Amino acid sequence: MSDTGSGHIVSSYEEELVDLASSISLMGGMVEDAISQSIDALLSHDKKKAKIIVKNDRLVGDMQLKIDENAVSMIARRQPMASDLRLIISSIHVANDLERIGDMAKNISRRIKHIKGGEELSPTFYNGVRHMTDLTLLQIKTSLDAFASRDTKAAIAVCERDDEVDALYVSIFRELLTYMMEDPRNITQCTNLLFCAKNLERAGDHATNIAEAAYYLETGKNLQSVLEEMNEQDLEE
Repeated sequence: MSDTGSGHIVSSYEEELVDLASSISLMGGMVEDAISQSIDALLSHDKKKAKIIVKNDRLVGDMQLKIDENAVSMIARRQPMASDLRLIISSIHVANDLERIGDMAKNISRRIKHIKGGEELSPTFYNGVRHMTDLTLLQIKTSLDAFASRDTKAAIAVCERDDEVDALYVSIFRELLTYMMEDPRNITQCTNLLFCAKNLERAGDHATNIAEAAYYLETGKNLQSVLEEMNEQDLEE
């Protein structure tokens, strides 16, 4: 009887770990879609879509609360050790970063009502935002995949690509600054657009945080420290 009971407990615990991972994956899909939809709404000036994105953000918040509650409950009841504990703790951090990415999508959507429609800006701006969005979404997806599969190489790749997102933001910033300098009447419009681009850049930063969590989950080490050591070795060589 005791063996059967023990086996049932182990099975139940494993199911809880699987459910936790599934919740992270589901939440990740929600925020990926929110970012994609918010930029579509921005570039098409779709205020109705923007309102829906803002309204749906509470679902992301609810998912984070569910993950936090389940994780804390598992720690209290199961007293996990080693890799299981790292998984549960890392899941809490990842859920927080995903919630923040959802906030970025919500912030972009809220800005849309303050932005004029039409073709005031050059196609270069819209192409830049679309390219930045594609790269940011790739960062989010890759970091989540790295977390799910404990892929350290993919986690490192995400951190190394973060400079590309930053560079695209700087490029968009410079273009918008040029518009503002050419005509002060563009300042309000360009400022709102600049905030949207900044939120996209910050979403990329949170993807990097998730990649760091993936690396920690597999190795128990801080990825930024490892990258700094690698850079120092390269300089010495």
